[in-house]
Amino acid sequence: MKRGAGPETSSETSMEPAPAFVGAPVFGPIVVEPASGAVVWSAPARTLFGLDPQSQNGESLADVVAAEDRFVIEYELARCAASGGGLDIAFRVRRDGKPHWLRLLAAASGAGASRRLSGGVLDIDAQMRAEEALRSREEHLRSILETVPDAMVVIDEFGVIQLFSRAAERTFGFTQDQTIGQNVRILMPEPDRSRHDGYLARYRSDGERHIIGIGRIVTGRRADGSTFPMHLSVGEAKWGQRRYFTGFVRDLTEQQRAQQSIERLQAELAHVSRLSAMSEMASALAHELNQPLAAISNYMKGSRRLLAGSADPNASKIEAALDRAGEQALRAGQIIRRLRDFVLRGESERQVESLAKLVEEAAALALVGARERGLSLKSALDPNCDGVIADRVQIQQVLVNLLRNAMEAMADSPRRELTVASRPGPEGLVEVAVADTGPGLPEAVRVKLFQPFFTTKEAGMGVGLSISRTIVEAHGGKLSAETNPEGGATFRLTLPAAA
Repeated sequence: MKRGAGPETSSETSMEPAPAFVGAPVFGPIVVEPASGAVVWSAPARTLFGLDPQSQNGESLADVVAAEDRFVIEYELARCAASGGGLDIAFRVRRDGKPHWLRLLAAASGAGASRRLSGGVLDIDAQMRAEEALRSREEHLRSILETVPDAMVVIDEFGVIQLFSRAAERTFGFTQDQTIGQNVRILMPEPDRSRHDGYLARYRSDGERHIIGIGRIVTGRRADGSTFPMHLSVGEAKWGQRRYFTGFVRDLTEQQRAQQSIERLQAELAHVSRLSAMSEMASALAHELNQPLAAISNYMKGSRRLLAGSADPNASKIEAALDRAGEQALRAGQIIRRLRDFVLRGESERQVESLAKLVEEAAALALVGARERGLSLKSALDPNCDGVIADRVQIQQVLVNLLRNAMEAMADSPRRELTVASRPGPEGLVEVAVADTGPGLPEAVRVKLFQPFFTTKEAGMGVGLSISRTIVEAHGGKLSAETNPEGGATFRLTLPAAA
């Protein structure tokens, strides 16, 4: 059956059904003269064309066909007049100003000028509109399949691929033409490649589900033979007597790379944190032990002077022992200072870094599980002062410490909002502020906050903020804390701005 221009090329594409003529027939006999287009009408045929069934006007077929299909009708009539063949064509007419689909089937008889096309007209409007609605739904579904981010693969119960989405093409590197009709095992590496047909056969036999409805991480195979991690979810549907399985695939390559990057960063931060803790402890030990060691040395010197006038025959031996004890006390102090200097001489690689990137990576480490705790993070970083001179790992350690402290401080707060902001600071510095909506800092706590081994946490060591201040000051900046007027606390640190 030939047809006129589809509704998509027509100036009127409404899918609303045309008004039904009361008692309208579904078939009407008709005779057409192909050379002239003249028509011998029956009353049912006139009704189908939207004409007055009682009128005897001699309208030609081209006169009553919708304008968008008139050329096709004239062409087909000319063909029939020349070749003597029959006619089977779908076209539209106008009924109450709206398009209505009809189908003309006619057989040729006679020859030359007496040739006639005898047949009938069928009302196929409902069928054509249903087909158009189906095509529209298919196009809509196709557009969804082409834009859905996850790859989708549909197979039958024997593992033959029936559908391969655009996302699947991008994920696996195969085209639809290369996969449709192929066994799905081409997308699998060994050993699943050899076993999959057996999995399907077992399921057809016992119906026991193993992965259907359960997402899991498996390994996929690309067209170039490389493998990649992916998350696979499988659903099942029955069409008639056949089963079909739909697999949704999400490529986890980038996710695993990001996870590995985070793990490397965590290891670096942990290493720097340990070195910084050692530095702080060495500094504190040097400060705390130097005084008693100096006192020991002074007592040794005093004791030697007391023995200077003694007549005891062992006085010289005691003096020598006191001298050696004093030397060892001084040596102990030197050992502690050297240990501190050794730790403080750790390598520091300072270069131009993006503040936004530092905050982003630190937040990924520090705020794991923040969403589940109802915490929201707001970034108010000034792009005009994004570049800073910093050791990436050390400054991320500071930011991770501040972000984690803020998250823990808001654990029992009704409002959990964390804000990280930046702005140009004085003297070529950039100021970064980390603000929370926790209980704030009592003055007695604030003044001791950066002292080594001071903590308000039950399991805290009291070195995190002390280490953070040491790192910031080593960069030429400052780290301070204050209580917000509306509640919560804000920690401010400054870093050298990049030119």
